[in-house]
Amino acid sequence: MGHVFVTRTIPGRGVEILQAAGHTVDVWPGDLPPPRAALERALSAADGALTMVTDRLDRDLLAGAPRLRVVSNMAVGYDNVDPAVAAKLGIWLTNTPGVLAETTADMAFALLLAAARKVNESERDTRAGGWKTWSPTGYLGQDVFGATLGIIGMGEIGTAVARRARGFSMRILYHNRKRRPEIEEELGVEYAGMDELLAAADFVSVHVPLTPETRQLIGHVEFGQMRPQAIFVNTARGTVIDQDALVEALRSKTIGGAALDVTDPEPLPIEHPLYSLPNVLITPHIASASHATRARMAEMAARNIVAVLAGEVPPNAVNKPFKARGQAASAEG
Repeated sequence: MGHVFVTRTIPGRGVEILQAAGHTVDVWPGDLPPPRAALERALSAADGALTMVTDRLDRDLLAGAPRLRVVSNMAVGYDNVDPAVAAKLGIWLTNTPGVLAETTADMAFALLLAAARKVNESERDTRAGGWKTWSPTGYLGQDVFGATLGIIGMGEIGTAVARRARGFSMRILYHNRKRRPEIEEELGVEYAGMDELLAAADFVSVHVPLTPETRQLIGHVEFGQMRPQAIFVNTARGTVIDQDALVEALRSKTIGGAALDVTDPEPLPIEHPLYSLPNVLITPHIASASHATRARMAEMAARNIVAVLAGEVPPNAVNKPFKARGQAASAEG
């Protein structure tokens, strides 16, 4: 059978599923990603790899793994692996769609609420002894109920966020590569051009995949179009925004605040100017971090590997190898 390398300790039954299929499994210990040299060694002997978005597998790493038949990303996104490069080398690339939309939408809305009501600022000051008395002007935030939400990217996660916003009687504008009339009818959302959305929204939430077209999608111009009290929420990828432009917009009070679950780079260096700004909330890329969702992601990633190593088409393929590699050698040979 095959040899599978898992780049981090994973929750749920992922490793058990691989072992039950007869595969030998090596798991990289600890929370930090394996360094490049360790990846090279592990992949050179692997038939399958279960990876995280933090594991950057470039052409050289993949080409140096002659047995590798499948890279199974435990994520929806796969900007850490080029699917076309993998396909040319005969390697399947898979992901884990459809299991984290609701959990990620929960987090996006949690960030929106926390930033709107200054939860992070007031909690931090309370711990530091700053709570002296009730104040009629202390920590004044923004109402969410009845406000206007602009959603950039109306895929599974954007749609799930829109459903939550309906419970707050929000007016919902969305911008998407393709118009979604079925979602408009179901949820009463309104399609808008980017300029119109940015100018009208009290809250802007981004839910686009990272592609060449969406890299730094939001920059100086876009922040300048937003309302002075608007709050910007990002649970997509750090590089879909120009982070320097965000710092400038926050410092100059061009916008009211930001709530970020993703940054560029990750982790964000502690000396980065975003940490010094009181109107920013930053969390460590935890939008999908619930016990149940991460377990489902790990199990789905494992089943993708089992399928490929059994000679089957994986259920969640991102690419299709030009010429799939033949049956892998046994773990012993």
